[in-house]
Amino acid sequence: MAADFSNFAPPSADQRLTVRERPNDCAVMYQRWAGLLFLHWPVDPEMIQKRLPEGLKVDTFNGEAWLGVVPFFMERVRPRMLPPVPGLSWFMELNVRTYVYDAEGRPGVWFFSLDCNQFLAVQIAKRFFHLPYETAKMNSQRSGGEIKYHCRRGGKDADYIYQEPNVGQAAEIGSLEWFLVERYLLFSAKRDGSLYCGRVHHTPYQIAAGHCEAWSAEPLAWNGFEVPQVAPPSVLVAKPVEVSIFPLRKI
Repeated sequence: MAADFSNFAPPSADQRLTVRERPNDCAVMYQRWAGLLFLHWPVDPEMIQKRLPEGLKVDTFNGEAWLGVVPFFMERVRPRMLPPVPGLSWFMELNVRTYVYDAEGRPGVWFFSLDCNQFLAVQIAKRFFHLPYETAKMNSQRSGGEIKYHCRRGGKDADYIYQEPNVGQAAEIGSLEWFLVERYLLFSAKRDGSLYCGRVHHTPYQIAAGHCEAWSAEPLAWNGFEVPQVAPPSVLVAKPVEVSIFPLRKI
């Protein structure tokens, strides 16, 4: 039976702006995101919709859905009231994501996978945030603003070489860049189909057009998607942001 989205309305500009305001809840965790690279390809919305849980509708820009591959660094990760711990609070993460909204019109991110080289972080995220984390072999080199980023899972490699931005600016409201990066809500689901959402807060990304000396769409194949044979039409890099993580709520 086809899903009924008759009561779903795409998010308005005001709804997209509202979710970036800081929630009234107390944060449960703090972290810093750095070395951010956003690679995105347009895809058929129906292909994405088939992969989403009941209760979520694919979010589109000019009629197209988008698949993203986002490698970056997690830094100073710590629970509220505790300091970061060397060896535990710094690690790498690469996620494959798309964009969705719920019946209330709240826009957010749906993750197909999140690769990480910190075993404890993977277990915590799976248990408490119901996110599809995977342990992967990852390493990097950073020199003079250049990042060489490597991820290997299941015998398959994904490599990226890109430059951190010297300067950046917030995405223009209503632009494709704004649609892709201005996301402050994540959705996740338990195996029984229960749907959850969680808020994050940070200042708007200071972004710039990126250039990759090397890039890979292989993580899309890890999630059962056809690998694009063309370079991503949207390549963005962002300056680091300090992030507050808020409690996960059942929808």
